[in-house]
Amino acid sequence: MTRAPVLALIPLPAAARAALAERYQLHEAPADGKGAVPPWERIEAVVTNGTTGLTARQMAQMPALRICCAFGVGYEGVDTAAAAARGIVVTNAPNTNAETVADHALGFMLSLSRDYAGLTAAVRSGGWNGARAARPTLSGATLGIIGMGSIGQAIARRAQGFGMHIRYHARHARGELPYEHMGELLSMAAASDYLVAACPGGPATRHIVNAQVLRALGPQGFFVNVARGSVVHTGDLIQALQRGLIAGAGLDVLETEPEVPPELLQLANVQITPHVAGRSPVAQAAQTEALLASLASHFAGHRPALAVHA
Repeated sequence: MTRAPVLALIPLPAAARAALAERYQLHEAPADGKGAVPPWERIEAVVTNGTTGLTARQMAQMPALRICCAFGVGYEGVDTAAAAARGIVVTNAPNTNAETVADHALGFMLSLSRDYAGLTAAVRSGGWNGARAARPTLSGATLGIIGMGSIGQAIARRAQGFGMHIRYHARHARGELPYEHMGELLSMAAASDYLVAACPGGPATRHIVNAQVLRALGPQGFFVNVARGSVVHTGDLIQALQRGLIAGAGLDVLETEPEVPPELLQLANVQITPHVAGRSPVAQAAQTEALLASLASHFAGHRPALAVHA
């Protein structure tokens, strides 16, 4: 029996790659123009993610394409309208990395407020006595979360354990949750000591964190982004950090990633990780399982349970 051709547009964990190669004809998009060119006309399935996505133009190169699987939760870079017009099913892997992302967000909050990086550098350079100034703590502080999906809720649960006051901004109030919903992002930012972006990317949330929001957060406030780089206006964030309009920022995602604006690298009150908030062995195993289940269901003639509804 001929195995279906599957194209991976993104680098995959070794276990996921091996599992796909065992079940399908796995092709990988060449990086930087190097490597074999995939047989575009024969590809029946694509594996991508929200950042890399899949455009209508790419779909047009693959007349046999019938399913596009996002390896992870996000699929904002996939042209779902073009996919629907072609009858291409789009799937994702919801609720597979929420706990890992939430851990990362809390880690940023702790590290920024207590300045672990700066204090370690000071001690290493012999500056023990000069680095013992009081630092903010999470206990009793107010946390504002942008987005209250699975990741936002996981962050809130952790913050509760630190005795934080929790508010959130989302399109709809979640009456079943014990947190205060705020319809105005500016008002929430002004009332927050820590502002965390944990919302989906895409046009609806592009640059919702801008100069006004950061100014409202204030010089004692910390901003953390574990959502998408597009959520934040990068220029406004750089200016806010340079001018001391906010206390600091923890960024796992950037608009320009993997390129990092040099201005951010020069700021001691910024911590940057290379879009790894959702990466852990447990999360990647769950994402691999979801991917394989969606492909197996599709090639068995069924609509995958994890198909998104565009």
